[in-house]
Amino acid sequence: MKPIYSLLFFLFISSCASKKNKPTLTFLDEYVVPTKTTIKNSFIGGLSGIDYANGQFYMVVDDSKNPRFLTANISINQDTISAIKFTDVVFLNDTTQTFYTENALDLESIFVDEQTNEINFISEGSIRYKKNPLVFSTDIKGNLKRKYEVPSMFYAKSDAKPVHNATFEGSSKSVDQKGFWVAMEAPLQIDGVEATFKKTNSPIRITYYDKQSGKATKQFAYQLENITKKPKEKFNVNGVTALLEYEKNHFFVIERTYLSGYGSYGNIIRIFNVVIDDETTNVLNINSLKDTKYTPVKKELILNLADIQENLTDKIIDNIEGITFGPKLSNGKQSIIIISDDNFNKYDTQINQFILFEVGY
Repeated sequence: MKPIYSLLFFLFISSCASKKNKPTLTFLDEYVVPTKTTIKNSFIGGLSGIDYANGQFYMVVDDSKNPRFLTANISINQDTISAIKFTDVVFLNDTTQTFYTENALDLESIFVDEQTNEINFISEGSIRYKKNPLVFSTDIKGNLKRKYEVPSMFYAKSDAKPVHNATFEGSSKSVDQKGFWVAMEAPLQIDGVEATFKKTNSPIRITYYDKQSGKATKQFAYQLENITKKPKEKFNVNGVTALLEYEKNHFFVIERTYLSGYGSYGNIIRIFNVVIDDETTNVLNINSLKDTKYTPVKKELILNLADIQENLTDKIIDNIEGITFGPKLSNGKQSIIIISDDNFNKYDTQINQFILFEVGY
């Protein structure tokens, strides 16, 4: 083979080798924790985030009046969830400080730093009551350890105008363990509009925090999908509820659409493969995405849960708000578990849903 052809062949092979295969999620099983299950007189519900660390699962409860997290053992046998045993509930109560009472702890996500054993939380605050979103960590007993610096664009009184109940929603440890990611649910008003039935400009911001400095060091825009099912009533929303970095700058991202008027069948859940590459714009110092040209992250649909709806309890796709890696499966492949926030059954018949997947490439 002549040198020029050898070079071209080498470049072709190299490009093929460097191109990432799109991951796949194969449904394995579903497990539903019965309504009114309790641990230490605390109801199991409102599960808005989950993480797997130190051989057990950690879940945060979305209850701003009584913020807490749970630990649990999830038994996976023959690629099915055979049992879920909740082992503890830990309440976030001020002892020597007033951080919890001074702020709005509307907790939406949790992840555990296995290097420090700190439990990290994401709170969307309360924009309506001028309480800022938060990122902070505690020890295993719920005592405050560290507060991270939140960019001023997310402040409740910011000119960027964050939307109440639609700020910080999802988080993920970085695979290199040097930091973590925080995703908004809906756009800042200065950036775009909330997703609607028609295609709109609806970018959210995904922010990377450096663990050592405690500060946000980069940020990327993610364009939300439009709502794809015809609404019956006025309250309809789509946003990001969870993300998980599975390799450097590669993520699973969950978008949750809720349509009022459909009862227990008002949720549309889509999981996307998302990639940050050299073309993606760092938007950390961009004030308004409406007024600036930028390149958002790349995204591709992996799974619409409607495709597995027949396998789920009463064919309900519930309010999925958490995603985590689990233990390796019997075939050596990686498992993933997603969970639902049943809102303590305030609105419709909802369930504490745990869904198990196998990750493939």
